[in-house]
Amino acid sequence: MYDNLSLLPPEGFFNKNMKIAEYVKETQAEMKHVNWPTRLQTIRFTMLIIAVSLGTALLLGVADFVFSKLLTLLF
Repeated sequence: MYDNLSLLPPEGFFNKNMKIAEYVKETQAEMKHVNWPTRLQTIRFTMLIIAVSLGTALLLGVADFVFSKLLTLLF
């Protein structure tokens, strides 16, 4: 079913003859094609991640408190 799964990249993925300068040049060219988020998008997504993280921490903290109280009542 998963016969082709491997931790190694496919054959030919890295060109053994590629020089470091070529690699850096190609990487810079690819980075120009990246669609970077705006400053406002970055701030909004960061705030969203912080809010979701705090919400998750609160939910897990309340669940832990409730379950620990239930276990002390039962045992």
